Parts: sequence; C-alpha cells; structure tokens
Amino acid sequence: MTAVKERLRRLEEEQFSLRLWRKDPSLWKADPENQKGMRNALGWLHVAEKMDEGLHDLSKFVAEIRAAGFRHVVHMGMGGSSLAPLTFQRIFLPPPEALPLTVLDTTDPVTILKIEREVSVGETLFIVASKSGTTAEPLAFGEYFYAKAKAYKGNRAGDNFVAITDPATPLVKLAQERGFRRTFLSFPDIGGRYSALSHFGLVPVALMGINVATLLHRARQMAHSCGPSVPVQENPGVILGAVMGELVLRGRDKLTLLMPESIATLGLWLEQLLAESTGKEGKGILPVNNEPLGALSEYGEDRLFIYIRLKDEKDEELEQLVKKLPKAGQPLVSIQMDDRLDLAQEFFRWEMATATAGAILKINPFDQPNVQESKDNTNRLLDQVSQEKKLPTMMPTSQEGPLSFFAIEEALNPQDLLRTFLAQARPGDFFALQAYLPEEPPINQALQTIRKHLRRRGLATTLGYGPRFLHSTGQFHKGGPNTGFFFQLTADDAEDAPVPGTSYTFGLFKHAQALGDLEALKKHGRRVVRVHLGADVIQGLEAFSQFLEKAWE
Repeated sequence: MTAVKERLRRLEEEQFSLRLWRKDPSLWKADPENQKGMRNALGWLHVAEKMDEGLHDLSKFVAEIRAAGFRHVVHMGMGGSSLAPLTFQRIFLPPPEALPLTVLDTTDPVTILKIEREVSVGETLFIVASKSGTTAEPLAFGEYFYAKAKAYKGNRAGDNFVAITDPATPLVKLAQERGFRRTFLSFPDIGGRYSALSHFGLVPVALMGINVATLLHRARQMAHSCGPSVPVQENPGVILGAVMGELVLRGRDKLTLLMPESIATLGLWLEQLLAESTGKEGKGILPVNNEPLGALSEYGEDRLFIYIRLKDEKDEELEQLVKKLPKAGQPLVSIQMDDRLDLAQEFFRWEMATATAGAILKINPFDQPNVQESKDNTNRLLDQVSQEKKLPTMMPTSQEGPLSFFAIEEALNPQDLLRTFLAQARPGDFFALQAYLPEEPPINQALQTIRKHLRRRGLATTLGYGPRFLHSTGQFHKGGPNTGFFFQLTADDAEDAPVPGTSYTFGLFKHAQALGDLEALKKHGRRVVRVHLGADVIQGLEAFSQFLEKAWE
C-alpha cells in the first residue's frame, strides 16, 4: 500500500526507531505533562533482559512451591495483571509435573464459588496481582480466599499467598502484615498492559511449567529485530504499527483478528493492548476478536484483517476466508508463529506496533484516562450500598417474558425499542455486547449467535465479559470515536458470596460495576441499552436473540 510505504519512509527520516529506544516522548505528544508520564512508561523495551537476570531466583521459587506440596495455583488480577497469564493458561497444556493454573478475573460470584469448589484451598497457592496495589477486584478476591485459607491454617494462611505489585504499594504492606510467602516487586516503568513479559506474566507461567528461559529468548529475538539500528522497512513491529495507524486514518479502524481456536485467547490480550492504548481523543483501533466467521458481504470497508496462525496447524474454514479477503479488496496482514512459545515474541511485536500506531494517531498510548470513570462510579455506588444496603432501583423502559429493557428511548414494547435503536446504525459503526455473565460455553455460544444477528448489515461486533472489558475495550468505548451501539447484558445471580470486610456481596459488586459503566457510557453520549435477562441466562439470551432477529425484518 502506497500510504504505508510513504509512512515508513517518513518514520525512517524522523529516526523513529532510534528515538523510541531512547524513550523520546515527543514522538507522541508535545506537552510537558504528557511527556513526563511517557518517559516512565517504556520499560517494556528492556524487560526481557531484566527478567533474564532473575531467572535463577524464579526457578528456586518454583522448586520451593512444588516442595511445599502445593497442587494448584489461582492467579487473581484484572486487565494487565491477568490477561497474559490467562493467555498462557488457555493456550498451553502444562506438563504432568507442573501446577495447574486458574486465572480469576471476574467478580461473578458463580465463577468464584466454582473455583473454590474445584481447588483444595489448603493446597492452593493464591497470587494477588495488582500493579498499583489498590485494584479493587484482585484485592476482593484476595480477601475472600485469605478468609478461606485462614479457616484451614489459622495464622499461617499467608504461606498460601504471593503478591505481585510495584514497589511501595499498599499491597506490599498487606503482604508483610499477613506474612505472604513471597512478594515480587515488578518494574514501575512498565504499564499494566505492557507487562506480559514481567513478573505479572512470567511468575504464573513458571509455576505452570512453561520454559521461561525460552520465552525470554524469543522475546529478545523480536526486540533485536525491532532494534534502534534496524531500518524501519525491516522492523516487524514498526511495519505492523504503520499499517494499523495508516489504515485507521483511512477509516479502517476495526482490526479484525483471525486465529485458530488453539491460540485464539491471544486476542483477549491484544484487545486490551490495542483498545486501551489507542482508544482516546475520539479515535483509536477497535480490536474485533473471536467474531464468528461470515460471508464476504458481511464485512464492511472499515476493516483491517490480521491473520495469526501456527506453522503446523491448519484451519481449513479460516484458510478459505483468508484466501478470499484480498480478492475482495480487504487489507490482510499474515503472521506465522513457529510454535506456542512464539507468544513471547508476539507480545513484543505488538507492543512495538501499538506504540508506533499511537505516534501516527498522535495520541498517548501509555495512559487510560477514561478507565477511572467507571471505577469512580462503582465506588460511589458501593458506598451507597454500605449506607442504604441496596443499589439504586431502575425502572425498565419495557418488559416482555424474562427480559427487562432499560433505554433512553421510550417504546411501547421491546420490538419497537430494538428496531428504533438498530435503525440508527450506519456504515463504520459497531455493536458491542457487554456481558456481566458467567463465562461458560453455553452462554458464550448463545452470545456468538447474537453477534451473527447483529452483523447482518455488515457492521463489526465485539463481545466482552464484565468486568474484564472495563480494563480493556472499556477505554475505547468511552474515549474512542462515538460509533458504538452497546448492549449491556445482566442477569440474576444463581448464587452469591460475601466480600469479606464489606457490607456487600460479589453479586452486588458486579452489579455496581455494570451500573457504573452504564453511567459513564451515557455521560459520553454513547448509545446503550441495558437488557436484564432474568434468572435463566440461556433462556434470556435466546429470547433476546429472537427479538433481535425480528427487529431487522
């Protein structure tokens, strides 16, 4: 593409790579306030070398945990502190001698109780991961399982806990007070979503039995290929970033990820990196992850397709689509991984690409100004729960069967409401499903069916589970272009569990997060409908799906 070639020429002329490695903040912003923060956000460039230095210590820690008789690891975090471990957990099968890893990154009480029942608390190592040491969700998870461990082990409950955080955070103090087995201090010059190759990603991975030394070697290889002296026309990270940035400027801001199921979870990590880094100032890159494959006619002119495949695996349906896309005029980038350990090099490639695209879009790719809004709304609502013992009551706009609809638009019935809502969509818009539901296969399948209905007019669709997406695509939803149509999906919780030390439950916590984000979306003028599915989630989703199908008629 001529525009990309011209952009690469200009980046070479501006010495982009050299200046990036020298941590020159003027690549992105000119104002001193922004530049100050950016100078302290580029530690990911050298994190592989730094982590290499601690490999011996990490190996000793893993041996200590195995010798202590632990049989399971539960990693508790949100966003940047959990998505890399989740990617590794779902893509790798641990060797027989390794410890199975479970990643907890939802306030859904059904999920939390399921984990509690599946592991033996006394034989489980719990990792509390938070860069700031103040992230509400992992701290609540930690409180819950610390109370359970204390019931088993009394004052020795801390032996079952590890913290990963930055130096001098409140979590460091808490770990000291409770006698945590270990606190890993990560690097303060690395933002959460750029921390996959730091302690946040590699401590749980090492416990899983994955070869961390090889991961770091692969990452260093990619870093070398993206080095300061490499011409930008040969730099894989800068080339990818130039493609993404230039196509956004030409209206193709829906980066559609195509991957075989075996590595598809990488898309969750890429969602946060791309959406939270670029979705601001009314622009950005929207990752479209794990969307059901469709006919060529279902893809609009706002797409860039990225195909990531494993060398020795072939998905025939995916391959057929990939062959057709360029012939249909759709831009396509193909990336091949030799094996799963190449995830480490992809982490670095995409971090470099995201920084490059941010420079082209003239935004700061290292902050997340809109994420805090929903958190503040949630905290205010939880304070209200503490005082009034309940959340605010919302009156539905309309109801039918198990469904309750909450919207700005007045409507006599759900059918009219949805028809009016959907009729506003135009080419270049997208539909987002925000599911505050348990992440279970039947529910996921039903949500994917709904995505197929929504894509009928050629508009992109996304799916995020709450509250995970609040720390990911949530930034794009509120800070990016106002092109989204949002369906917030909630349901009654089949079970609930208390958050120790508070007056509320995890169910109320999740509900407050949904309402807090709903407030933030409305504040930014986003088009949103909340759909409460009732007590039977599958029944509710099927009813909603039928309403959507009729609304298009």
